[in-house]
Amino acid sequence: MPMRDDILIGELLIDEGVITPDQLDIGLREQKKTGDFICTTLVKLGFTTEEKVFVTLSRHLNVAYIRLKEKEIAVDVVGRVPAKFASHYKIMPIEFKEGHLVVAMADPLNVRILDDMRLLLGFEVRGVLATEVEIQEAIRKYYGIGAETLEKIIAQKPVFEESKTKLAGVEDIGALAEEASIVKFVNQILSEAIKERATDIHLEPFQDELRTRFRIDSVLYDINIPDTIRYFHPAIVSRIKIMAGLDIAERRLPQDGRIKIKVGDQELDLRVSIIPTIFGEAVQIRVLSSAFFLELKNLGLSREDLDIIEKVITRPHGIIFVTGPTGSGKSTTLYACLARINSSAKKIITIEDPVEYQLRGVNQIQVVPQIGFTFSTALRHMLRHDPDVMMVGEVRDYETAEISIRSALTGHLVFSTLHTNDAAGAVTRLIDMGVEPFLVSSSLECLMAQRLVRVICPRCKEPLPQKAKDEILKHFRDLQAEFYKTELYEGKGCPECRFTGYRGRTGIHEILVITEPLREMILNRASSQQIRQKAITQGMRTLRQDGLAKVLDGLTTLTEVIRVTQQEG
Repeated sequence: MPMRDDILIGELLIDEGVITPDQLDIGLREQKKTGDFICTTLVKLGFTTEEKVFVTLSRHLNVAYIRLKEKEIAVDVVGRVPAKFASHYKIMPIEFKEGHLVVAMADPLNVRILDDMRLLLGFEVRGVLATEVEIQEAIRKYYGIGAETLEKIIAQKPVFEESKTKLAGVEDIGALAEEASIVKFVNQILSEAIKERATDIHLEPFQDELRTRFRIDSVLYDINIPDTIRYFHPAIVSRIKIMAGLDIAERRLPQDGRIKIKVGDQELDLRVSIIPTIFGEAVQIRVLSSAFFLELKNLGLSREDLDIIEKVITRPHGIIFVTGPTGSGKSTTLYACLARINSSAKKIITIEDPVEYQLRGVNQIQVVPQIGFTFSTALRHMLRHDPDVMMVGEVRDYETAEISIRSALTGHLVFSTLHTNDAAGAVTRLIDMGVEPFLVSSSLECLMAQRLVRVICPRCKEPLPQKAKDEILKHFRDLQAEFYKTELYEGKGCPECRFTGYRGRTGIHEILVITEPLREMILNRASSQQIRQKAITQGMRTLRQDGLAKVLDGLTTLTEVIRVTQQEG
């Protein structure tokens, strides 16, 4: 049966018109299953908002309602309540004065929590209202991810000295890695990374700390983890190795593995890389979604560029290269192209290192260089399977380049990637590898260079003040007049974007379609600069020009475009 207090609060919300009687009945039934506070349950069901509920409760119960996101809490106040108490009771200490501790709590009628805290801490405790979501965020912010888990481990076992940790036997570390508390702590790190939209997790050991960082929207951020994590570094690494199927006894050589996890309805693929450093093993985890979800139209292509790509990828043969540095979204673009042309009428085979996303109906091969199964070896065997479309994850050497290009000349449509700064640079890179200019000229259909720029946070987006706009524009020459007439935007920073002003990323692109004049230039070994200039005269929009167009559209900032593109001469 639901507690009488929950029914009273529900009836109060009905009287205020915040919810309906039917919604309360549904909420009480759901609350019996979860054990959550009734207000939290009603918000989760979508019947109301936290703001409406807590403003109403504050007014009727004469209890102050605070926004924890807007409050800075002193370290000495946080230290008065152990992390395990804050996490267990879902409270956050916010102020200590005149012998009284003020704590934020989501359930104002649960006097048992206040009584327990008075008994445990030995001083008077007074409660104020805050939402459960903001309380949980504050606990993570001030105590660190998994603080209560580490406290529990330390309470159950003697705290490890660093020297003992380093000398611990493999069997001991392996046993500790399987303990429920270490398992829980690693899961907490993974959950937080996914919640924060991180694409990479870095665990880096140093002399007196284990630094934890997440890469979010291309930028690395330090993540608040309790200092005591350094005592459990070997156990944490061993736990990750166990999850990835790696050898926990091997600590001298790099190891690579993969973990599959499920979060809600989403399946995630975690690529694990472990390298030995002088202070222990460093871990890097790349977070990938197992289900491919990006469509070609969602990559940030302009209408004109999208039309060009739509036409190019439906050609019967030829080779299409996507170029750019590591982490610029090349693989995502290739997958989007394959997803667009994928049908039962075509046989598509890919060779990748590693397979990043799974595409339904596509034969995907992962190379294993350690046993001699390389891109070039896989390519030769792939051709015997009569593919219509082929994707080669990356052209790294002459052999792979030549086989890919000859495949394009024998009636196959081939997609691949190269590491070059711009689209035109791909031509000279291929010739430098040793591929004959006539093969390059005959097979190339399209070259696409791309970068990722951060998008202005929609929550805190605002027009750039004229003074700030003038200050930025004076550093530019030859900007089109639209920049001086059009409103430019920036993100002022908010909790949603970690006070960076950016949330999410989009692509900027440079698409060079190979025309007959360009084929002649390639045959004559023209430089990449000459090819680039010719392509611009034929209408190609450069990376920087595409980026500036997105600035005018209010998607990103001039500063961000400058960060990822080079000055054009």
